[in-house]
Amino acid sequence: MSERFKVPRGTFDVLPEQQPVRERIQAVSRRRLEAAGYGHIDTPIFEDTDLFARGVGESTDIVQKQMFTFEDQGGRSLTLRPEATASVCRAYLEHGMQKLAQPVKLWMDGSFFRHERPQAGRYRQFTQVDAEAIGSDSPLIDAEMILLASDILIELGVEGVRLRLGSLGTPAARAAYLDELRDYLRSHEGRLSDDVRSRLDVNPLRAFDADHPGTREVMADAPTLLDRLDPEDAEHFADVRALLDRNGVAYDLDPTLVRGLDYYTRTVFEFDCESLGAQSGIGGGGRYDGLIEQLGGPPTPGCGWALGVDRIALALADGAARGPEEPRQGVFVVAGDDRRDAALALVTELRRAGIPADLDLAGRGTKGQMKQADRIGAHYALILSEEAKATLRDMDSGEERQVDPATLVETLSSP
Repeated sequence: MSERFKVPRGTFDVLPEQQPVRERIQAVSRRRLEAAGYGHIDTPIFEDTDLFARGVGESTDIVQKQMFTFEDQGGRSLTLRPEATASVCRAYLEHGMQKLAQPVKLWMDGSFFRHERPQAGRYRQFTQVDAEAIGSDSPLIDAEMILLASDILIELGVEGVRLRLGSLGTPAARAAYLDELRDYLRSHEGRLSDDVRSRLDVNPLRAFDADHPGTREVMADAPTLLDRLDPEDAEHFADVRALLDRNGVAYDLDPTLVRGLDYYTRTVFEFDCESLGAQSGIGGGGRYDGLIEQLGGPPTPGCGWALGVDRIALALADGAARGPEEPRQGVFVVAGDDRRDAALALVTELRRAGIPADLDLAGRGTKGQMKQADRIGAHYALILSEEAKATLRDMDSGEERQVDPATLVETLSSP
């Protein structure tokens, strides 16, 4: 095939046989979140570019290097959404949700876009499930969100998951630490990457995320924020840990965890899956108590996370964690050439009654049609013979019985 007709680099097709695991991830997430009071919201695929520049942070890799930004016919700068939180917070403000009982708990799923280097499980168009709780600074919110994400991953059967937990404190409280970190980094400036040096004044915390060997060596001995939290931030973090301990959630304290977005405050966390190798992150998030204010709203605390559907699907692909095998369902109608019209009419009647049904559309013989019934996982094969007669075969047990096609809906609906 010509290169011009292949999907763009960093995107991919999700084929029918790949859909069940992804649909299960989204279904388990929906059930868990809605049972906890999170309402479903959808936001546009593209937003005003300034939303992400102001919300995500101009010093982040996302804004500087990874956004898909374009100018529309009216000369406005628009960006394909690289993450969900800024969009959800914009919707919270735009629709006056601050007037509702707080916290407002929302979830969404869909496609997001970043111009990253494509790797296994990391694409330029990717799918996430996102959850946000806006309007409360209680550590109960932090703990609830971590528990929900953990329970989703446990129910899905993702193995080898590790939760890393940290705290960034509040921006005001960490100002002295950032000055200390800048001084430390400047004393080792010759060993830092150009990228880290360029962001020393804006956000030196980004150095903890660097892959550059020299920078990593420097950061191994860097002062950490966890050791310098102010009393209120330390108390909040201790409360979150106590709630997780009480609910049996294991975690590793990670003083270097900063995440890749500038809006985070206080609690930050990340779920890693050891089977995915270097690109092990399958989800994460944290508290963003200043984001609503940065977007022009009143001071409003918030907390959220995202789970990567593509990466979780990759983690489930090789293990027994796919969940139980789907039971056979529905009816495949087997008919000779002289009964194809009757077969279509019968399939239509079954479908209208809510019973999954299919028929041969490729001119197969009876034997080929039976193989097709087995191949698609039909529970029953209905073999049409004479006008008022048919044989219903259970594809699991092989058991057969004579049925009247005219009353098949009633037959299959009976317990």
